[in-house]
Amino acid sequence: IRPLLLIITSKLNGGQTHDEAEVLLASSVEFIHTATLLHDDVIDQAEVRRGKKSAHILWGNQASILVGDYLYTQAVSFALRLASQEVNNTLAEACRQMTEGETLQLSQHGNLGVTEQEYLKVIHYKTASLLSATCRLGAIVSGLEPDKQEALARFGLYLGIAYQLADDTLDYIADQELLGKSLGKDLNEGKITLPLLHLLSNCREQEREKIKRIVKADGITQRDLQEILALMKRYGSIEYSLKKARESVEVAKKNLDFSSPSLHLQALFVVADYVVSRDH
Repeated sequence: IRPLLLIITSKLNGGQTHDEAEVLLASSVEFIHTATLLHDDVIDQAEVRRGKKSAHILWGNQASILVGDYLYTQAVSFALRLASQEVNNTLAEACRQMTEGETLQLSQHGNLGVTEQEYLKVIHYKTASLLSATCRLGAIVSGLEPDKQEALARFGLYLGIAYQLADDTLDYIADQELLGKSLGKDLNEGKITLPLLHLLSNCREQEREKIKRIVKADGITQRDLQEILALMKRYGSIEYSLKKARESVEVAKKNLDFSSPSLHLQALFVVADYVVSRDH
C-alpha cells in the first residue's frame, strides 16, 4: 500500500512526475516497512508472517536483524540518490517516530492501565508516521506547493491511524487463514489495543478482573480468546473500534479537498475505503 500511495500522490492534481524519483522513493518506503517487520517479529517472537513462517523462525534472529539493517541502509541509499534535503528530512523524521512508537509500545507491554490517548499516540508514531511521510514524499517529487504537501501528509497520517485501528480489530475477528497470522496475536504478545481498552472501560468489575487474569497469564488459550471476543461483541468493542477507523478515514478524505476531480483522486478514495473494509 505504501508504494501505491506514493505513486498516486505523485501524480495528483497535475503535479509534474519524475518516474525515477517515484520508483526510488516507493522502493525506499517499502524497504523501511519490510525492515520494521523483520525486526518486529524478532522483538515479538512472532512465528507467522503473511501466512508463512517468519524469517527469524526460518533463519534465526541474527539473520533477520542483519537483513532488516541492510534494507534500512538500502532505503537510505535510494533516497540519497535524489539529493533532496526535504526528502531526507521527511524519511529521517518518519523513522525516528516509528522507533519511538515501537519503544512506547514496548514500555506499555501488558499494562491494562493504558489510556485510549496513549494507545493512539503509539499507532500515530509506529504506523501512521510512515504513511504520512509516504504521501508527503509523493507530493514533494511532483513539485506540489507546501500547503498541498501538508494536506497530503495529513491524509496519510489519518489513513495510517485508520489502517492500524482496523488491523488491531482484525486481530480478533478476521478469518485466520486470510489474516496470515494467529488470531489474538496482539493479546498473546501483551499488546493492549483499542478493542480491549474499550472492553475494559465498559464491562462489569467481575468481568474486568477475569480479563486481567487472562491477559497476565502465561499464554492465552483458544477458550480464553473466545470468552474475550464474546464480551467484546456484547459491549460493542469491535464496532466501536471499527467506527473509530471509519471516522479517521473520513478525516483523511477531507484533506483531499484541495484537489480537483481526477482518476488519481478517485484512486486515493478507493484506497482509503479499502483500509476499513478489508478482511485481512
